[in-house]
Amino acid sequence: MNILIYPTAFPNIAHFWAIVNADHIHIEVSDNYQKQSYRNRTEIYGANGKLALTVPVSYTQKNRQLYKDVKIANEEPWQLLYLKSLQSAYSMSPFFEYYIDDLMPLFEKRFDYILDFNLRCLDVLLSSLQLNITPKKTIGFEKTPKDKSDFRHLVKRNTKVNSFEPYTQVFTEKHGFISNLSVLDLVFNDGPNAELYLKRQTLQGVKNS
Repeated sequence: MNILIYPTAFPNIAHFWAIVNADHIHIEVSDNYQKQSYRNRTEIYGANGKLALTVPVSYTQKNRQLYKDVKIANEEPWQLLYLKSLQSAYSMSPFFEYYIDDLMPLFEKRFDYILDFNLRCLDVLLSSLQLNITPKKTIGFEKTPKDKSDFRHLVKRNTKVNSFEPYTQVFTEKHGFISNLSVLDLVFNDGPNAELYLKRQTLQGVKNS
C-alpha cells in the first residue's frame, strides 16, 4: 500500500495503523494549515478519561499559511505541561520508563514550527519502536493524488473510524477502553507488542494483507 498522510503531534492509532501497514509513505507537507485538526492536538487517557493535549500555534484563518510556515506559540510553557500530563497519565503503565527517555528531547528542545515538531515526533516514535520505515515528504500539493491511497482525512478530528481491538489501559477499570487515542497510549501500555497490535487491526474497511 502506497499512502499519503499528514504528520501530526504524536499520531493517533488510526494514523499509525496506516503508517505501519504501508509499503511506501508520503508525508503531506505542501498544504495550507487548517485549525480544528490533529495537526497540533493529541488525545491521551488521563485519570478522568480522554484528555486533549495541544501545541499552541500562532495562526489566523484570515491569512492562509502553509503548514510548514505556522509557528508554535512558545510564549506558553506547553512542553512542560505536555510532559507533566504524560507523566500523570502513564507513569504507572508497564512501559513508561522504557520509552520516556527517548521522548524527553521533544520536551527539552525548542521547536519554532509545528511541522518540525510533528515530523520529529514521528521520527522518535519510529526509532523507539525499531520500525524500519523511511517516509518521504511531498514536494507539491495534489488535491487528488495519483497512485497513492489518500489517508489525509484522518487528520480531521470529526473523522469517524471503527473501534479498535481493546488492550489494557491504565484506567480501564475506571472508564473502560477508549479507542483511537495517541499511539503513545498503546506504546506505554503494550510496549514492543505495539507493532503486532497495529498489524492485526483493520480501518474503515481497509484490511492489512
